[in-house]
Amino acid sequence: MKVVHTNNAPAAIGPYSQGIIVNNLFYSSGQIPLTAEGALVDGNVEAQTHQVFKNLKAVLEEAGASLETVVKTTVFIKNMDDFSAINEVYGQYFSEHKPARSTVEVARLPKDALVEIEVVALVK
Repeated sequence: MKVVHTNNAPAAIGPYSQGIIVNNLFYSSGQIPLTAEGALVDGNVEAQTHQVFKNLKAVLEEAGASLETVVKTTVFIKNMDDFSAINEVYGQYFSEHKPARSTVEVARLPKDALVEIEVVALVK
């Protein structure tokens, strides 16, 4: 088991790591729209979703994985009315390669974010 950490994504805001590698699988912690410096991205759900993907790409790279090796995502959204807007951005990152996915509406996310995404990916 190996802990993954990069300064190119926000540090954990609790007692957890950015991700863990077990054998050849990388499990990310949920990424919310914080900058690497820890500031919540102002703006709509699209802007927040782009920041989440920026963070995911950074931790995936550090783990030796990429969006192309993601096998499963879980998307947590504060408002199911944002589903199509999030899907629009999500599709820009997963256009050819489409991993399995679950989407769940939740009452609240850390820092009152609008979206959080976690992934499981194969390590190259």
